[in-house]
Amino acid sequence: MTTFPTARDVRTTPEGLVWEPSERWVRGRKGDVTVVDSRHPILVWEPGVPVPLYAFPREEVREDLLRPAKNPRAGTHTGSQIFYDLEADGELMENAAWTFPADDLAAHIAFEWFRRVGRGPDHWYEEEEEIFIHPRDPHKRVDAIPSSRHVQVDIGGTTVADTHRPVLLFETGLPTRYYLPREEVRLDLFEPTDHSTGCPYKGTAEYWSWSGEAEVPPNVVWSYPDPLPAVGAVRGLLAFYNEAVDITVDGERLERPATPFSKTLSTP
Repeated sequence: MTTFPTARDVRTTPEGLVWEPSERWVRGRKGDVTVVDSRHPILVWEPGVPVPLYAFPREEVREDLLRPAKNPRAGTHTGSQIFYDLEADGELMENAAWTFPADDLAAHIAFEWFRRVGRGPDHWYEEEEEIFIHPRDPHKRVDAIPSSRHVQVDIGGTTVADTHRPVLLFETGLPTRYYLPREEVRLDLFEPTDHSTGCPYKGTAEYWSWSGEAEVPPNVVWSYPDPLPAVGAVRGLLAFYNEAVDITVDGERLERPATPFSKTLSTP
């Protein structure tokens, strides 16, 4: 009889690492070189880090591409001592991989993700879908739901958006984001920037900054022109950081939330 993973398969090591098996087929590439091709990955959460990472059985990693690290970052990644430099696609990247100190994870190798820290494989796939920045958390949910709520956005006393046709995006651990039709946003009051971000749940976002006199953090507005299928309802819509603007929903002014983004949102 096949036993499927349940909450009881989540394990904690004495070092404080939390891990569980995944049934997803995961591949990591550096350029045209496949570094990892795994059908038995595990997800690992480090203490104090909100997002997981993958670790892979050694036999599913191209260990011939790994070199003992010349300058190991000993002590990072929850006290890890064994690090590897990755040589692939004509490039040597220091400390791109490591093994965790936990005994039950010793047979697994973890990798940095290039698009997150600037080293490691630069393209990652779950099944046939490319994922970005970090693995998707199986315990996190993202839902994009069309609504008829009345949403108004104000900046420095100026109404910059007003709609009864928002799409509400509910994402575990974050405040509700209100995605608004472009034609109901005063986009003439904003300037496009060259900033972009990648999200494993939503895709790649483009940004705009406020061009008025009020003090507003840069890149306060974003949109996903080509979102991942799971949140296709937000395609081309515009969202504002709740942390930096005033949003009123059905006549009720929302409090500005404190989130992990609050630290990075600083006025110019």
